Amino acid sequence: MKGRVLIIAGSDCSGGAGIQADIKSVTALGGYAATAITALTVQNTTGVFDVLGIDPDMIIHQATVTIDDIGADALKTGMLHSVPVITAVAEFIKSKATGISVVVDPVMVSQSGSRLLQEDAVEALMTHMVPLATVLTPNIPEAEVLSGMKITSEADMIAAAHKIGDLGCEAVLIKGGHADGDKIVDILWRRDRDIEGFEDTRIPSENNHGTGCSLASAIATGLAQGMGLSDSVARARAYVREAIRTAPDFGKGNGPLNHAHPVTG
Repeated sequence: MKGRVLIIAGSDCSGGAGIQADIKSVTALGGYAATAITALTVQNTTGVFDVLGIDPDMIIHQATVTIDDIGADALKTGMLHSVPVITAVAEFIKSKATGISVVVDPVMVSQSGSRLLQEDAVEALMTHMVPLATVLTPNIPEAEVLSGMKITSEADMIAAAHKIGDLGCEAVLIKGGHADGDKIVDILWRRDRDIEGFEDTRIPSENNHGTGCSLASAIATGLAQGMGLSDSVARARAYVREAIRTAPDFGKGNGPLNHAHPVTG
């Protein structure tokens, strides 16, 4: 076991996304997962039915006692649903996680279309969390919000990545899964480096619940284990693709992934 990842995110009672997907992903890739839960969600593969936010002081208490004892080689943030939660987590990172890689998954809407970020919290996310990111991992709809532009092509993804990068993060990975077509292209922008593209054929599947959470946690695991960002992204993409391909086809909506495939074969 190598690489300690502290995950600050919401819980998914159905096990497909959120903290549950994060823990599975980190563990399957040989890392150690610790958590600070930001919200309890009532959800399954068909939608999100209720959200109970955790008090920001309790979130930071979870994170603090964990990092003070276990330590962390990387942080991953997911559902930070409100302005008070965002500002509290940002202050925690600045005070307790200096020099630690931070993967920020700017969770706004669930796979089923339910909002997981309050509308008044978008600006706080951009102001307080984005500049702290070693890498930001928005999908296309999230990248459109963060960049303020419509994305309909690979050229748009690159332009949006530059705009998001101007907010202060070190790197941006725009995920292309929401685009049309038989191929999926993800764009990795890094400050003062060439754009890098990752391309694969689309896997026809409705089992995509928690793909964003899983990918971000897999990237964080790679960084925690001392891998470079490009290699972390490549391994994470391969991990998630195989998890989709071998998904168990559970549920009546967007089904969960097979997070355990590196272990079970």
